[in-house]
Amino acid sequence: MSDYEYELQMALMNRRLEPSVETIFLMSNEAYSFVSSRLVKEVASLGGAVTGMVPPLVESLLAQRLRERADGKDTTNR
Repeated sequence: MSDYEYELQMALMNRRLEPSVETIFLMSNEAYSFVSSRLVKEVASLGGAVTGMVPPLVESLLAQRLRERADGKDTTNR
């Protein structure tokens, strides 16, 4: 998101300096984009699939942690 905000600011300044300049934003393929761990945890905690967003080991550990929390067995502070 910070890259987008930076580019948006640059586009707005360019427009102010030279109104005839047009800026186009292209979204990259999701395979080349960054997904924050916070967002992945939120999706998983709401029952969404995170397959393909994290390695299989991380996916299974995250699912295990969520099950432990649901069962009241989570002893971590994360």
